Amino acid sequence: MEGLLPCPVSAPATSPSSPLALGGNVFGWTADQEASHRVLDAYTGAGGDFVDTADVYSAWGEGNSGGESETVIGSWFAASGKRDDVTIATKVSQHPQFPGLSADNVAKAARASLQRLGTDRIDLYYAHADDQDTPLEETVRAFDQLVREGLVRHTAISNYSDERAAEWIRIAKQHDLAVPVAIQPHYNLVNREPYESDIAPLAAREHLGVVPYFALAAGFLTGKYRTKEDFVGKDRERQVSGYFSDQGLAVVDALSEIAAAHSAEIATVALAWLQAQPDVVAPIASARNTEQLPALLASAELDLSTEELQTLTDVSAAVPAAS
Repeated sequence: MEGLLPCPVSAPATSPSSPLALGGNVFGWTADQEASHRVLDAYTGAGGDFVDTADVYSAWGEGNSGGESETVIGSWFAASGKRDDVTIATKVSQHPQFPGLSADNVAKAARASLQRLGTDRIDLYYAHADDQDTPLEETVRAFDQLVREGLVRHTAISNYSDERAAEWIRIAKQHDLAVPVAIQPHYNLVNREPYESDIAPLAAREHLGVVPYFALAAGFLTGKYRTKEDFVGKDRERQVSGYFSDQGLAVVDALSEIAAAHSAEIATVALAWLQAQPDVVAPIASARNTEQLPALLASAELDLSTEELQTLTDVSAAVPAAS
């Protein structure tokens, strides 16, 4: 994970070393507090040290209003005493109470996240999605102010076009403001564009650590959704349906063959392919129970051959680009 958080800082937390980031989107949604704590215990017990969440997680859940994931993680920090052992990443712009990226909103949202997390600093703070109604320089300065106040260690961006991300970086460099160290794109074996054509060259040029979300395509790349009947009526039906296609199923078949050759899980192979891509430092994958964790963690130990990586690259190239 070297290069994700390259700047020396005085905060006690260090840069993450885990090649897998634990996604917090399920905490307070499909995993209650008790189950979430068990997952966090198991992940950190296995050496994991990078947890990704957002202030909006999981506002879409029944009875939720946003911030549930941060609250669960904060309660785990309090119970475990492991705050200094974990790099925590969270995001701003999508919470129902804190929409957008105006300077005032960023300041208020960051403090709300800190309170829910029960911590005095956010290690990696993302702009969750572009806000074209706010001048970009205002947003860049707002993020820089949080760094100057010691509330945020490093800044990052997610769901930005390459042009807008490049403009953010240009503004930051021109005015000696905090420069983003990471970018979080939607990237996996069945959703390779526009990341590979647009964002990947930017990440390489600007030395950004790439932290892909939906690394397992909402569970599609675990192999458990082979027919539409497998996901209809499930919590992730809307997300999985966007990946489901004959070409996508061919990717799952190829993953299954390679997994069998290694006595591994399909999810393990899918994550190992991502981890082998240039500038990818830690794909994000979530687990709603401890039984799902071993397959995710095993990806760090799985060495795919050049031929296996190429097979997956070739078969996934036929998957239609998302509309």
